[in-house]
Amino acid sequence: MSAVNNAKVKVILKRSRIGVKKSLRKTLDALGLKKINQVRIYNATPSVMGMLNKVTYLIEFEKLEAKDES
Repeated sequence: MSAVNNAKVKVILKRSRIGVKKSLRKTLDALGLKKINQVRIYNATPSVMGMLNKVTYLIEFEKLEAKDES
């Protein structure tokens, strides 16, 4: 397996969902982020990265280093 497949992203909801467009709230729902300071870890797939880019002003995210499994 390559390191790209093992890449992870840590996501934290930093701003409130109140007053946010409905489409962005649905994106946050799809990511499983409902409460401020809630943390989730996802595989860094193109679909997840696209959702994160859509709501960047509401969240903080950092890429976690992939571990070698050899």
